[in-house]
Amino acid sequence: MTETITITRPDDWHLHLRDDAMLQAVLPETARHFGRAIIMPNLVPPVVTAADAAAYRDRILAALPKNAAFQPLMTLYLTDHTDPVDLAAAYADGLITAVKLYPAGATTNSAFGVTDIKHVMPVLEKMAAIGCPLCIHGEVTGADIDIFDREAVFIDTVLDPLRRALPELKIISEHITTKNGVDYVMSADQNLAATITTHHLIINRNHIFVGGIKPHYFCLPIAKREHHRLALRKAATSGDARFFLGTDSAPHTDPNKESACGCAGVFSATNTMSCLAHVFEQDGALDQLEAFTSLNGPAYYGVAPNRDTLTLVKSTTPVDYPTSIETRDGPVTVFDPGYPLHWRVV
Repeated sequence: MTETITITRPDDWHLHLRDDAMLQAVLPETARHFGRAIIMPNLVPPVVTAADAAAYRDRILAALPKNAAFQPLMTLYLTDHTDPVDLAAAYADGLITAVKLYPAGATTNSAFGVTDIKHVMPVLEKMAAIGCPLCIHGEVTGADIDIFDREAVFIDTVLDPLRRALPELKIISEHITTKNGVDYVMSADQNLAATITTHHLIINRNHIFVGGIKPHYFCLPIAKREHHRLALRKAATSGDARFFLGTDSAPHTDPNKESACGCAGVFSATNTMSCLAHVFEQDGALDQLEAFTSLNGPAYYGVAPNRDTLTLVKSTTPVDYPTSIETRDGPVTVFDPGYPLHWRVV
């Protein structure tokens, strides 16, 4: 029997497109299904000024497939030296939608990130005053903190003190991976939301290490224990407006993933909607798929949902999606959920 669901066209509130050849190769995978996406600014060099954001936006638009109805939502990379005047002007002009905080050294291309939250308080105060959202990679980076504890420690030592100091600042805790993150968001009644990735709903840390190291499941924040994954599933499928999709789809070529010091990132743009339909059906929550992918994010960012729709059909025949995307620099492996997918976008 064939089943069909139609939802408002989804958005991706956390996406890496990279640049140049990689941008050209992976952008169509997102533009095919998503109406908008928050574009991460951690290029080399990073997108730190309004001029940088405008130039990157133009490169994205130039790389779009013909007739693609996709809008890149640009961000600035917050540094210890960000100019609050330039930032405010970019936000007032509609050039940027948010600003991204990477703790220095937390993840890919984060070397220019914030070294101490105290250094950027004047910028954050300006953002709070003008209503500009702050997207946070919520991990501490101290060598004395276990990698599996970085998110929980960040909440206690950085995020909670920041919210107490600037309660009017609108924050998105991106790609949360722990029950701690879920519980903290649920404890807030305003100005805090969280994105959850596709892969963190499906894999736990065993998928990375059991039976040999699986580099294409390695991501930052790293996948955690099973009880954390189940907490994420419960939050995503609940319909709670504080949780919405940010895939954190992050392409790296296979040689860069499968090396002695492999890059962190999971590329899921190609099959995210099929994966999510599977997850939500498995949890008896297909009626909440639209809220998570298409409605909660726009509501939090203060924009209207997309006007068009996306239809998924379930059949007995598994979805035939590519295992990798070819780029001029080498193949990029597509996320493998570990089981056949039967929901396809039509």
